Amino acid sequence: MTFELLLVLAAGLFSTGLYGALSQQSIVMIMMGIELMIGGVIVAAADLWSFLSPAAPGGQVIVVAAVLAMAVEMAMGFAVTTAIYRARQVDMTDMAEDLKG
Repeated sequence: MTFELLLVLAAGLFSTGLYGALSQQSIVMIMMGIELMIGGVIVAAADLWSFLSPAAPGGQVIVVAAVLAMAVEMAMGFAVTTAIYRARQVDMTDMAEDLKG
């Protein structure tokens, strides 16, 4: 794959995630949209790093660390969502507005 194709793929992932996050009211679907957006950013960062310095392995380590942080973040988010659903039977953002600070 070329540099431009990977950037188009990253833009497509980010755009799909943005649409999903803004158009849905289900908490799980919003989190999935955010995950797609973060995935698009990671693909673009990895592509840019590979383009700028293809021999340096440091960029791969940063990308793996970002993917791990994203996975932990999403696991915690899904755990909180599951706990809210079990406690209140709420799975839509409008019904969970009492969570505001």
